[in-house]
Amino acid sequence: MINVLGENYFVDLDEVEKFLDMSDDNLEPLSGNTEMRINIVKFELVKMLMEVILSENDDVDDKLGLRTKDKLSVPFKIAFNSLLNKKLINHY
Repeated sequence: MINVLGENYFVDLDEVEKFLDMSDDNLEPLSGNTEMRINIVKFELVKMLMEVILSENDDVDDKLGLRTKDKLSVPFKIAFNSLLNKKLINHY
């Protein structure tokens, strides 16, 4: 695992699926029904936030030490905090 901000984080794919799912719980599922309705706005926002987190570029020299929280970009901080708040990323 790679350390991020002093902790080991992972994307909780089950939580992402639950967050995006708009299926009616009141309706009984049909036999063999594999359709899933998603909120397209939430989908696009989660996709964009994940792209920001996964594309954060960092040139770190191991001899110079760990990167501090102050050097993280503002988009990374907002994306990371948003996903953490919605429990779409968690730490071990």
